[in-house]
Amino acid sequence: MAVIVPCFNAGRLILETIESLQEPEPLELIVVDDRSDDAETQQALAELEARGVRVIRGMENRGAAAARTTGLNETTAPFVFPLDADDLAIPGRISRAADLLEANPDAAAVIGDYEEFGNATIVRAVPDALDPYRIAFTNEYAITSLFRRSAVEQAGGWRDPLPEHRGYEDWNLWMDLAERGARVVHLHDVLYRRRLHAPGLDLQARRRHAEIYAALRRLHRPLFADLAAHRRRSPLSRPRKLLYPVLYGDRKLIGFVRWLKPLLDRAGVWTLRR
Repeated sequence: MAVIVPCFNAGRLILETIESLQEPEPLELIVVDDRSDDAETQQALAELEARGVRVIRGMENRGAAAARTTGLNETTAPFVFPLDADDLAIPGRISRAADLLEANPDAAAVIGDYEEFGNATIVRAVPDALDPYRIAFTNEYAITSLFRRSAVEQAGGWRDPLPEHRGYEDWNLWMDLAERGARVVHLHDVLYRRRLHAPGLDLQARRRHAEIYAALRRLHRPLFADLAAHRRRSPLSRPRKLLYPVLYGDRKLIGFVRWLKPLLDRAGVWTLRR
């Protein structure tokens, strides 16, 4: 199993991330430094190298998509687990996911729920299957899943939909897989822990959402051309099938992102209560 950790100015958080990787099976671990320019991160990376962790240092800052794809190209294990430099693995979960992927040779990935932590703690429920109708309007699937290398390579790795704007590289990959009719298997457990920060790159991407979403539609014409068929086959309830194009897609109802999502969280929609 290859674990790819892209890093840009993560500071000493990356040490916590690496320490969280505790598995009964060996890991092919690689950290891809995306031209970090702060002293704390450089010191942390030097500590990791002293421990024997392989660190690739980029010559320029190219973004998370390029860093993950660099890690993909620099590793050889058949299964790939991308983990951001400030998130945390859960001991033993990657190995459990690998067992599932081995038991399902036709599956492209093992997905799981994930815990958000930071200002508050909440467990996000990830859909049981890769639904092309859902993914055409919104990405409810986590960046961090255990992927079959061959499936990611066939999709071209992680790619920004718009080269001049970073963001939504994970959504682009899930669209690639859905377009190919890929099957995924659900762990039915929390797969990893995602750290929440103050809004940054993700907020910037959301502000350009309509532009990037239009690029996704251009890149995935077959997916959107078959939308009516995907809608019929989707396991979503009829009300949700009607709501997804209204609430998501190009997000003409821009206020949704700002105030409706917290209300849905409190109501338990798309979350698992402890």
